[in-house]
Amino acid sequence: MSVDSRAHDADSPKEASESVVSMAFGWPFLDPTTMETQGGTTQGSKVTLAGEPSEAWEKIRQPDLSKQERDRMAVLAMAGSFRVSFQFIESMGFAEDYKPSRPYFSWATEHVRVLADTPTFVSLQHTLVMYFEDEEMGGPMVMKHWRQDWTYEDRELVVYRGHLVWEKMKLAEEEASGGWSQAVFQVDDSPRYEAFGRWEHEAGFSRWTSNDAWRPLPRREFSVRDDYNVLGGTQAITITPTGWVHFQDNCKLQVDSKTNSPRSVACEIGINRYERILEPTIQKPADAYWAKTGDYWKEVRGAWKDIFRTRDRFQLKNQADGKKLYEEHFGYAAEIEATDSYDKENGRTHAQETVNRFLENL
Repeated sequence: MSVDSRAHDADSPKEASESVVSMAFGWPFLDPTTMETQGGTTQGSKVTLAGEPSEAWEKIRQPDLSKQERDRMAVLAMAGSFRVSFQFIESMGFAEDYKPSRPYFSWATEHVRVLADTPTFVSLQHTLVMYFEDEEMGGPMVMKHWRQDWTYEDRELVVYRGHLVWEKMKLAEEEASGGWSQAVFQVDDSPRYEAFGRWEHEAGFSRWTSNDAWRPLPRREFSVRDDYNVLGGTQAITITPTGWVHFQDNCKLQVDSKTNSPRSVACEIGINRYERILEPTIQKPADAYWAKTGDYWKEVRGAWKDIFRTRDRFQLKNQADGKKLYEEHFGYAAEIEATDSYDKENGRTHAQETVNRFLENL
């Protein structure tokens, strides 16, 4: 879900529109009209930002925490209700006739809930919850979004290799010592990518920086780009007193299907800002959605755990029987939500059979 960049809590539509044009930093000699942002068009409702440091931030700053525990507090600080902005701009290209693509900008309101929390593992589920300025649309619109799992001293990662293939990568004990992996999953709980990095804590922020990792083509470019098929790069997640920032330094790669060798097409910078909000209240609609569908999504996660446990390498089909994987899962979850009825055994069978139906035989 993405909404129009003009819908800001502090800016008028004209002021916000003008700021979008000037946002195209790094290309000062191009016609500004060629660098106007692409992205969402629906106008979300106004938000009230939190002005004071959060309780989660204060927990990170507690004295006498072990390094591992302070790291875990930083991961947990990503939970809550946020206005999220997504910004991407290409910084360079490698073709002779290269012209930068239009920058991307959208925003949404999102609730991040804690699915699991132990000293060595934290799972965070993102849920889009949107209210709209358009009275006919109103809201809230609630939709399951992506998930991130954090594991301390993780020695077995499931990494992306291109062409919808993932495989296990093992780290030596000394490589994993003191670090955390971040595994990111699509809206349908299928894997997206996994990276490894370490947290650092300073007086004004806490930051996790990753190694280089490959990812599938992002959804924001699925329908507009066919000149690259892998997004590779490093990330930094920085916790601030009133939210967090996800910075990406990416390279767009065309990976050969036979040799698996990459060719660089362009590079981009991405900045996603998660700013804590007080209004609108979005946790209650998110909680209501998960109260109805959470048991089914738990079975979907369980089906994927079985795949990770039993397969060192696997490939996903782009579609099966004319449908995408997310369509199958979201359709089943919508039926549960509409009827307010869930059969655990049927849900488990559907989750397992659906996941397995989308696996290629390698």
